[in-house]
Amino acid sequence: MITGKKQKKSKTSNYLYSQQKVLYLFILPGLMILIFFHYLPIYGITIAFKDFHPLLGIMESEWVGLKYFQRLWNSMFFWRIFRNTLRINLMHLVFGFPAPIILALLLNEIKKSFIKRTVQTITYLPHFLSWVIVGGFVVNILSPNQGIIAKISELLTGQKSELFLMIEPKAFPWILVFSAIWQSVGWGSIIYIAAISGINPELYEVAIIDGGNRWQQMWYITLPSIMPTIFVLLILRMGHIMGSNFEQIYVLYNPNVYSTGDVISTYVFRGGLGKGNYSFSAAIGLFQSVIGFVLMMIANKASKKFGRSLW
Repeated sequence: MITGKKQKKSKTSNYLYSQQKVLYLFILPGLMILIFFHYLPIYGITIAFKDFHPLLGIMESEWVGLKYFQRLWNSMFFWRIFRNTLRINLMHLVFGFPAPIILALLLNEIKKSFIKRTVQTITYLPHFLSWVIVGGFVVNILSPNQGIIAKISELLTGQKSELFLMIEPKAFPWILVFSAIWQSVGWGSIIYIAAISGINPELYEVAIIDGGNRWQQMWYITLPSIMPTIFVLLILRMGHIMGSNFEQIYVLYNPNVYSTGDVISTYVFRGGLGKGNYSFSAAIGLFQSVIGFVLMMIANKASKKFGRSLW
């Protein structure tokens, strides 16, 4: 005899199988990509603990334990790339993370749809440009000969500027941060605009009746309503704090700014993959992933105190 609990479970299973077949077909491509490109390659991290040779394969390569991790920690460049990676990503977090939130809040205050769509289009466009193109813009803007900044400086001071910020170590992290904001702020604001569109309009009507101005409506209604979305994206962002936008840095950096611009991903490419040290590269990548995972767990744990978390 089927119990009530089993019967209910059977009805749920039948409903999911019979009524949601089309949805399963939509999920299938993404699921296959996730399995083949994210989960199956996890097996490859074993080469971080082996002296990997392509001709021998992963299984036949010699097991060396923590040899490459020790090599990483004893490297004269380790603390430099670790410090640079952490500093640049913290700068991205402090200045880059709030930027799309602020843009979404400002766009929400624009009542004329034509102006709103125009601003959105202009801010979205840079996202579709590769960092090769954006990097060319940045270099040209900062050029001491024909750059916009140099021309403005010449107009204000009457003297031609000889300063090229692209080779200034102290300026390079700021160039990375602000160029990344320019390139991604519009696209990043989409999810916040979607969250804002889901807010109950009656809340604003009540606020108007109570005498609340636009600033008070934004501060006490809009921002608290999208706070769950902000917390989720912040937790996910913490998981990438030891990662870097490799394409951006690789396009913009040069040997003059290695002291502040060389990060883990560029070091892996230059010192690991560029020289065929696959095990060393895997060890660095694994170290980077573990640190990111730990930071995400800490962020999720801390966010529970505010009643928001991923799990």
